[in-house]
Amino acid sequence: MAKKKSGSVSAEVSALVRPIVESLGLELWDVRYLKEGANRILRIYIDSENGVTIEDCENVTRAVDAPLDELDPIAESYTLEVSSPGIERELVRDEHFDRFLGAPVMIKLIRPDENGERELKGTLIANEGGSITIRREDASESVIIKKDTVYIKLDDFNL
Repeated sequence: MAKKKSGSVSAEVSALVRPIVESLGLELWDVRYLKEGANRILRIYIDSENGVTIEDCENVTRAVDAPLDELDPIAESYTLEVSSPGIERELVRDEHFDRFLGAPVMIKLIRPDENGERELKGTLIANEGGSITIRREDASESVIIKKDTVYIKLDDFNL
């Protein structure tokens, strides 16, 4: 079998598990296929307006296990993990950014910006596909190119 790229595995698994997760009354937040040390991990993040319980994670694990075995998207052995994206959840897809407009975010840049900063905080005020705009504490605005970031996370989930 040809080796698949991490992104294609994530997209293929997302398409498979999204309806399963939604049928359980949950939202599929993200899917990541990662190599951590010598281990390969397929991590499925689920969410709910009421939060995510251990039982939710167990139910999703049981529900997706057989369909994943049948699809067989990963040639190597891997560990399946199902979890919540957490309070300081990483915003990844456009729908995440759109949903949390007005929310405080923290950003880590790959390289320092023109002011020598690598870590920024502010309020998410715009999402234009490849970039976001934040309003800083001093009321200045910064446009951040998404691909130039290590992560963009919620800074406070009291929303």
